[in-house]
Amino acid sequence: MAKLELTGRILFLCQDPERVERQLNGLDLTEATAGTLRDDVSTDEITPMSVLTRFDERLGRFPYLGFRTGGRNPIGPDAIRNGRFCVTVAGNRYGKGSSREHSPLAEYRAGIRLVIARSFERIYRQNADNLGLFTSTDFGLIERIRRGEPIDIEELVASRDTLSAAILRSGGLLRYGARHMRHIGVADRAVDGEPRTLAQKIIERHALRTEGTGASLAPGSGVFVRADWRFIHEYYTGMATHMLHATFGKPLSLHQPETILTFEDHLSYSHKSELHIRNGLLPDVNELSAAHRQFAQDHGLKNHGYLSEIDGRFSEGSEGISHAMMAERYALPGQLIVGTDSHTPHSGALGCVAFGVGTTDMANAFVTGAVRMTVPQSLRVDFNGSIPAGVTAKDLALHLLADPRIRAGAGVGKVFEFAGSAIAQLTTDERTTLTNMTAELGGLTGIVAPDEETVRFLKARRGLDFVIEAWMRSDAGASYTEVIEIDCTGISPMLASPGDPGNGVALRDLAERPRVDIAYGGSCTAGKREDFDHYHEVLAWAAARGLRVPSSVKLYLQFGTSDVRDYCVRRGYIEAFERAGAILLQPSCGACANCGPGASVDASQVTISAINRNFPGRSGPGQVWLASPPTVVASALAGHIASFDELKAHAQRA
Repeated sequence: MAKLELTGRILFLCQDPERVERQLNGLDLTEATAGTLRDDVSTDEITPMSVLTRFDERLGRFPYLGFRTGGRNPIGPDAIRNGRFCVTVAGNRYGKGSSREHSPLAEYRAGIRLVIARSFERIYRQNADNLGLFTSTDFGLIERIRRGEPIDIEELVASRDTLSAAILRSGGLLRYGARHMRHIGVADRAVDGEPRTLAQKIIERHALRTEGTGASLAPGSGVFVRADWRFIHEYYTGMATHMLHATFGKPLSLHQPETILTFEDHLSYSHKSELHIRNGLLPDVNELSAAHRQFAQDHGLKNHGYLSEIDGRFSEGSEGISHAMMAERYALPGQLIVGTDSHTPHSGALGCVAFGVGTTDMANAFVTGAVRMTVPQSLRVDFNGSIPAGVTAKDLALHLLADPRIRAGAGVGKVFEFAGSAIAQLTTDERTTLTNMTAELGGLTGIVAPDEETVRFLKARRGLDFVIEAWMRSDAGASYTEVIEIDCTGISPMLASPGDPGNGVALRDLAERPRVDIAYGGSCTAGKREDFDHYHEVLAWAAARGLRVPSSVKLYLQFGTSDVRDYCVRRGYIEAFERAGAILLQPSCGACANCGPGASVDASQVTISAINRNFPGRSGPGQVWLASPPTVVASALAGHIASFDELKAHAQRA
C-alpha cells in the first residue's frame, strides 16, 4: 500500500504571531503548545497578488507571504523551504477566497505535502487535489507524523468521494485524465420522477460518463460535466499552457474551441499599480499577457482584450471583466459555465449553473471538454418582504454573510438558490451581486430561477426573445439542506468591517465612524449599470448642491465593462461624476485585485469599497470596509463612513 512519507516539520498557523516566528526559528510545536489556530486563512494570504505573476519553481519561495495575524505578517520569502516544513495545520475554512491555484502550488513547491485544517473551502481543496497535495480534517494525524510514522494514502483519501480519491492516487488531475478520460460520453438522465432543484436539473443535463466515474449524481459524488462556455483570464493562461504542454506535448488539440473565451481583465491597470511598480512586476505582467495572447492566437480563441488595442479612443483599461461580460453577452438560462475566477457564479442570476475552477481543472477541460465537480447539495435563501429604499443587493449579501450559520460554514460547497418575494423586486444586475458573492458565502454557485425580469434583461441587452422552458425552475418538494428565511423589511445599509466579508454590521449600529481616505466603486460586483445608477443618484444630488469630494479623499469609479461605460455616457452621467470630484477609470478588475488605482499603499489608509472581499492585503495594506455603491460615494462626500440618508440629513441641518 502506497504511503506518504512526511519527514519534514509541521507548521502551525497560530493566532499568536510570536508562536509562528518561533517555529520559523527552529522550535517545533505540538497541537497543545500551538494554542489557537487561525481560522479563515484566505488564498490572498497564502499567495498575495504580488507573487501571482510566477507559476514555476519560484512560486515555492512565497507561501504564506500574506498570512496576517496579530497585526503582523510573520512569514517571509523562503521561510517554508528553509524551515523544512512538509505539513501545515490551520483552523476552520482554510483557503477562502480566490480560485487561484497558485496557493496550493506555492505550498507544494515549497515542500508542503499535507494540509490539515478543521474545514476547507471548495475551490482550494479541489485545486489541491488536482496538484496532488493532500488535505485532511483528521487532527489525529499530527502526533503520528511527529513520531515519524508514514501515513497510508488510502487512509488520507478514505473520506473523499471516489473521483477525488482516484485523482489523488494518480498524483493529480492531468495524470488521472491521461489514464482514465480517453472515452467520454453523455450520462443517462435520471427518470425517477423525484422533485429536483433547478441546479440538479441543469447538472443532469450536462453530466458526462467517463471510465473512472459511475452513474450516480447523488450529492457528494465526483463527476464530470460538459460546459456550454469555458473561460480563462490572463493570470492563468500561461500556467494552463505550461501544464498542457508538459503533459500532452505539442501541438495541442482543444475540445470545441468555439466554446472557449479568453479575457484580459486583471492587469490592464498594472502600470498604475503601486504594488506592481514597487515590486518590479511589470516585465512579468507583460510575459503573462504575451503568453495569454499567444495561446488565444494559436488556437483561434475569442479574446476580449485591452481597450487600447480594440478602441482607439482609450489608452488603457480592458474591454470588460470576464464574468461580468459573460452575463452581459453570453450566459443563458439552463446553461453550465465555468471560468478561472471564483466570481464566475455572477451569471447564475440568469438561471444557469456557473462556477469557478482552478488552472488544472480548466487545462483538463480545454483538452477533454469535461469539467470536474462534486455534485452539490442546495441551500435556499428566501428573501421576503419589501426591500427598503436605500437598500441594495449588496446590503442583502452582507447581511447574509454575517449570519452565524453562514460564518460557521453552512454554505461551503453548496448551491445557493435565491428565492422569495423580494427577488422579483431586484433587476438582473442586482441579482448578479447575490450570485457573484456566493464565492464569499463559500458556495459552489448561486442561482436565481429565470422569470419575466430575465426575459426583459436578455431582450434589452442582447435583443433576444428568450422563451423560458417549463423545466427551468425548482420543483415543489425539492430537497434543500436548509432554508434560510430573511425578512428584508428590517434590513438597513450594511458594512463589513476590515478582515473578512462576514464581519457584517448595520451602518446605523456603527457608533464610531472611521475617516475615509479612499472610496472605490467598481469591480464585477459593483461596476454594473445599476451600480452606476446608484453612484449617479448620490453624486448628482451632491453636484446640484455644489458639494464635492473633499481633498482628503480620493473617489474612484471604475466601469465593469465597456458596455457599462457607454451606458453612462448615453445617460449623461459623466458630467455629474466629474463635477463631484470622482476619478473615472476604464474597465478592469483594478483595485479589487490590488491591480490598479483605488488600492491602498499604506497600512494607515482606510478604504470604503464596493468590492466583494476584504481579506488582509486584498486591496492593499490598509483597512478595507465593504459597503454598497450608494454608501461608498456618500462616505466619500462625507469624509467618513455614512449612508446616503445620513448625508442628506446632515445637508438639511446645515
